[in-house]
Amino acid sequence: MNIYTVRKATQGLANYIIKAGKQSQGVAIAYDSRHMSPEFADEAALCLAANGIKAYVFESLRPTPELSYAVRELKCVAGINVTASHNPAKYNGYKVYGSDGCQVTLEAAEKILGEIEKLNIFADVKSGDFEQFVNEGKIKYIGQDVIDEYIANVKKQSIHPELCAKSGLKVVYTPLNGTGNKPVRHILNKIGIKNVTVVPEQEMPDGNFTTCPYPNPEIKEALHLGLELCKTEKPDLLLATDPDSDRVGIAVPDGDNYVLFTGNEVGAMLLEYICKERIAAGTMPANPVAVKTIVTTDLVKAIAAKYGVELREVLTGFKFIGEQIGFLEAKGEENRYIFGFEESYGYLAGSYVRDKDAVVASMLICEMAAFYRSQGISLVQALS
Repeated sequence: MNIYTVRKATQGLANYIIKAGKQSQGVAIAYDSRHMSPEFADEAALCLAANGIKAYVFESLRPTPELSYAVRELKCVAGINVTASHNPAKYNGYKVYGSDGCQVTLEAAEKILGEIEKLNIFADVKSGDFEQFVNEGKIKYIGQDVIDEYIANVKKQSIHPELCAKSGLKVVYTPLNGTGNKPVRHILNKIGIKNVTVVPEQEMPDGNFTTCPYPNPEIKEALHLGLELCKTEKPDLLLATDPDSDRVGIAVPDGDNYVLFTGNEVGAMLLEYICKERIAAGTMPANPVAVKTIVTTDLVKAIAAKYGVELREVLTGFKFIGEQIGFLEAKGEENRYIFGFEESYGYLAGSYVRDKDAVVASMLICEMAAFYRSQGISLVQALS
């Protein structure tokens, strides 16, 4: 992946948009902490602007779910996310989102790829001057208001925010040198969780991922420094988000050790917590819907049945969970959706975005831990 392949991919996307007659709607662009991510984002913006398509760009690295939110909030025709998610440091990637805030499905991806394959990587690609396009309004920075609205929508998914401030919950957190550092700490602070210690070596963006060359919270080795810090800090919870902050892993105390929970375990616990406590709080919608992928645990079938929740099963990939939210939205029923997850540490409560969201998942995991703690129950006990 280099500036030329990014330009070619973006030109193909631009041609696809122009053929659909939707160039007036604009495209949102986000990027993560990997090497060349900001430069690739700028190249994509230049190509779009040169093709008469307004580019909305975040001024700094942002989590994947914020890109999904921005696409919908700004009424864009598409989104581009420069990220390789949780893959090793040597990689980067280019993901395209549709106007619904989901990663594009196979049919759209094939059409975009068809446009890309028609192009000469040098002769057929448009570009221009970045500052000139900014001055002309063809490239526009995404404002803090969009970020604030995203955080406000995350906070709305809280069920018992009043418990967190008085819980005394102690958290160790690692963003694994990625985009989660600011938004995750911000939302935890807003719900009253103040005692958060960040793994210092993994706090700041680092495209080398020096201390975790495979920054995947599913892998114990990536959490090594966090687990070491837990030995001295003795928190109630270790949180770890991947570089683009769409996945989150946890470890919790069990005697003198810390045990890692799987994505299936955390997802099942969150569904149980959301169902039980939303019913108790009187906030459960009529005919609620939860969604899981076909490779995700069947344990949630029993939980859904217990609480009268319709459980939908989809193909692997969070875009198919987002698609189900879109089907509900088309009927004016998006509020029926309460939770969706996949076994690979991806979770989403609420319909404000259409991709997995480690920010809302981190908030709900902490809130769930605070809730069980208020009842004298640990997360290990709650799991069993």
